[in-house]
Amino acid sequence: MTESARTAEPARTTETVIPVVERILSANDRVAGANRQRLDASRVLTLNVMASPGAGKTSVILHTLRALAGRARMAVVEGDTAPVTIDSEKVAALGVPVVQVNTGGACHLDAEMMSNAFDQLPLDRVDLVIVENVGNLICPAGFKLGTHVNVLIASLPEGDDKPWKYPKMYRGVDVLLVNKTDLAPYVDFDMTNFRRGVEALNPGVVTFPVSCRTGDGLGAWTDWLAAKLPR
Repeated sequence: MTESARTAEPARTTETVIPVVERILSANDRVAGANRQRLDASRVLTLNVMASPGAGKTSVILHTLRALAGRARMAVVEGDTAPVTIDSEKVAALGVPVVQVNTGGACHLDAEMMSNAFDQLPLDRVDLVIVENVGNLICPAGFKLGTHVNVLIASLPEGDDKPWKYPKMYRGVDVLLVNKTDLAPYVDFDMTNFRRGVEALNPGVVTFPVSCRTGDGLGAWTDWLAAKLPR
């Protein structure tokens, strides 16, 4: 390449990228706001459940559905990057309405996807909608959905350093479930270090140590959630 060609090549900077991202997030936030108004008008509480793959999102959701059966009318939105229905089938087997959202490979749900999912749910006959977001600790933190409560499920096998590595996710949640506590004797997880990181980012966040295998702590979680339901 000649010197003149190199000189003529436009500089690559992030300056042109930032406005595009800001427009995308701004448009998403507007739809999220409309989603929230719609849910509030229907008196429906909604959870945005986030976690890394394998942390136990589906297991916690299934336990919650069983525990609140008879106390709340519930529905679920399942977000997946591929058109698989494994988790949706588990929810449907409990007799709970469920909508499958295929993100087409995208690493998160967004507000427009949620608006389309809500169109398919009988919101006038539902008290609680649980949204299972795509499994990762980065993208879901940046996109509002219009839901009321952001729930993060961490798990002991992931390690105690995750608050330090993914601060945006931990900073933006309302409730933290620390899952797989039954594995404490078998994994290298420093709970003190983990809690120190969480408190530095999100002081006083509501936290429930739980185990989906033994059931420990899950009663406290579902009782807390039941108290939040609209009356």
